[in-house]
Amino acid sequence: MSTSISSVVTLPSVAPVPVVSVSPIVLSAPGRAVPLQVRVSAPVTGRDLPIVFFSHGHGASNNLSSLNGYGPLANYWAARGFVVIQPTHLSSATLRGVVDPNGPEGALFWRSRAEDMTRILDALDVIEEAVPGLSGRMDRVRVAVAGHSLGAMTAGMLLGQRVTDADGSVVDLRDQRITAGVIIAGPGNPTFLTGAARDRYPILRTLDFSAMTAPALVVVGDRDVNPMFSDQAEYRAGAYTLSPGPKDLLTVFGGEHILGGISGYDAAETTDENPARVEAVAQLTWAYLRTALNPADSAWKAASDALRGAPNPLAGVAAK
Repeated sequence: MSTSISSVVTLPSVAPVPVVSVSPIVLSAPGRAVPLQVRVSAPVTGRDLPIVFFSHGHGASNNLSSLNGYGPLANYWAARGFVVIQPTHLSSATLRGVVDPNGPEGALFWRSRAEDMTRILDALDVIEEAVPGLSGRMDRVRVAVAGHSLGAMTAGMLLGQRVTDADGSVVDLRDQRITAGVIIAGPGNPTFLTGAARDRYPILRTLDFSAMTAPALVVVGDRDVNPMFSDQAEYRAGAYTLSPGPKDLLTVFGGEHILGGISGYDAAETTDENPARVEAVAQLTWAYLRTALNPADSAWKAASDALRGAPNPLAGVAAK
């Protein structure tokens, strides 16, 4: 089935509330090059709040690829009922000169990224105590993961995506405590990986989505074409096309890699700056997460119904 989104349609949502955001919260991480720092953003009201972990990308920006990025998504979700937890992964530019990028994982730190999320799940008691007013308000059963670009690969691995390490071993970092996810502009179908990244990041040649059975929304831009990775926009949709259902695919028309600017407010790295596009991505991902973490919640169906047949479509939605 399919529908469309429009710059003029009003999507179902809820009124935003004030948000408290605390960072850095420093978590002990034995064996990690540096302690794990996270930002936690949560609504000041409400109980039984579902949790979303967000994994930043591997961009060259000095700050957005860290716990300080992706405000347009994190703030939107937190203001409407989610606790959003954002770590700074070892691949972050903020750790240049502190962390050696030439270790066994290379500059992507693909394994430690997923392990960061597991560490955070194990440390929810510490996080609750570090955020004023949050204690006892998180729903630890309703947990999702989201990520952009390399962060989308991190999200996928926690949902069941596998890779083959240099020694030939298959790496499965699925965390069953995470029940759904949002995969935004992530590394995709290795068949379409034809650019320099094929040799620079050999792990991307081994992506296997066949066991990624957890529900997920895969978000791609139909103009997200980077010759370093592939000359085909279909490359980014691999997490949808190569995985079993249930999955949903949001294709953002005119969207390039940062989908209008989701990585930060007025981000200079955005090549397709478009506030309406950012708002649509924030709204639709919020609606998806609401329903994915509570099937009785009709937010995703309501959003899809509201968008069906809308004029001037900005995107299309498919499902399997």
